Amino acid sequence: MLDHRLSSEYEDLRRTVAAFAQDVVAPKIGAYYEERRFPYEIVAEMGRLGLFGLPFPEEYGGMGGDYFALCVALEELARVDSSVAITLEAAVSLGAMPIYRFGTEEQKREWLPRMCSGEILGAFGLTEPEAGSDAGGTRTTAVRDGDEWVINGSKCFITNSGTDITGLVTVTAVTGRTGSDSSGSGRPLISSIIVPSGTPGFTVAAPYSKVGWNASDTHELSFENVRVPLANLVGEEGRGYAQFLRILDEGRIAIAALGTGLAQGCVDESLGYARTRQAFGRPIGANQVIQFKIADMETRTHMSRLAWRDAASRLLHGEAFKKEAAIAKLYSSEAAVDNAREATQIHGGYGFMNESAVGRFWRDCKILEIGEGTSEVQRMLIARELGMAS
Repeated sequence: MLDHRLSSEYEDLRRTVAAFAQDVVAPKIGAYYEERRFPYEIVAEMGRLGLFGLPFPEEYGGMGGDYFALCVALEELARVDSSVAITLEAAVSLGAMPIYRFGTEEQKREWLPRMCSGEILGAFGLTEPEAGSDAGGTRTTAVRDGDEWVINGSKCFITNSGTDITGLVTVTAVTGRTGSDSSGSGRPLISSIIVPSGTPGFTVAAPYSKVGWNASDTHELSFENVRVPLANLVGEEGRGYAQFLRILDEGRIAIAALGTGLAQGCVDESLGYARTRQAFGRPIGANQVIQFKIADMETRTHMSRLAWRDAASRLLHGEAFKKEAAIAKLYSSEAAVDNAREATQIHGGYGFMNESAVGRFWRDCKILEIGEGTSEVQRMLIARELGMAS
């Protein structure tokens, strides 16, 4: 018989992170958000709590947990604030996980302990102005010169790339072409290369002015004759594209958990407001239209949670999970948008104020339908897994 309830170990983790989110994040995050400041104090406490090391072995400074544990934590954080949640998600899923999955033993021992403790953050430099959903269109290049790579190009919308504690960015770059000759024809070979922060020629632009996620860190990056050792190659040369597909498959489960948390936060806030807000002599929650809105919100949240837990369970058991991850990411992101819209409506004018939690939820939700694969890409992947590829 299937049991979708959490084990006692995961439940203990959930309660711990939920308490942290309510006691530490909730009282402080509003000010960070409105001032568009990165919450270093909160991130440091997350590091001391062990959240950055959740899915990594103890030998690398991790907590010895798994990807499911990470997603449990992400849901509880996003229930209060998505900027904090995406900082953790990107640091682990996109920053540290490529090194753990594909890096050499030397790379793991050099970088993972500090990343697991939260001492430094890692970022993943994939997206470019003309290579987002079509990452195969990467134009950044890395050319061998003796015992070094020489990297030139740019990346955009890169999370955790410009904080004071950013330690590295793993960059995808074209390192050659299949069957290449003097004409330069052939399919591009995309590789992943570690670029430590502060490397000469590596420039971090000013932070973006974003619609949401205002307490998270996002920048455009440029690389002008950036030189790093050949040993900074992550995995096999030319396998960076395949590696990033695996990382994004996993990351979609994490984003689905984050979206579920945002959707749940909308339910939480709407329940509290519906019980206390008086109109025409009674709580607005006494009106059936409000009850139905919240019931639909709870239904979407419940289905989102089942979807990400199913995908994460398949990942943990070594089963195929690409389709289920895409389903979870697609459904939860759209559920988050729907719930945020309804929560804002329930709160009326107060919901339109930046100081309110639902105001932040409304501003934060839309990116979930875009980042780590748009909703259109998720539908394409689902159709392809059903054998409908053109």
